[in-house]
Amino acid sequence: MLLYALIVFLVGACGGLVLASFVLRGKLAPWAVSLLHAMLGATGILLLATAILMDNLGKLPIIALCVFLVTAGFGFYLASMHYGKRVAMKRVVLTHASFAITGALLLIAAVVMH
Repeated sequence: MLLYALIVFLVGACGGLVLASFVLRGKLAPWAVSLLHAMLGATGILLLATAILMDNLGKLPIIALCVFLVTAGFGFYLASMHYGKRVAMKRVVLTHASFAITGALLLIAAVVMH
């Protein structure tokens, strides 16, 4: 199930790249992409949490989950900006992306080690 969570996160990252490309150009991104990105992130978190609860996978997946939860917090903030029809601050987008990349790298390591 770790691999499935990773795949979902990586597909969601593609949407994140699209969203970031809009914000970094000072434009609002399409809502459909934003919603899909959020849905994939939430699904990845649920899959990862389920995998952790179902099996003794060690500490790495738990750390990855914590990082993804922080990422989600930034994502909620970015979504609130988007909902208010305001372009988000670039540094917040880059912080969100940095946490997402960190979580993905931790999850990749967990998948490889498992």
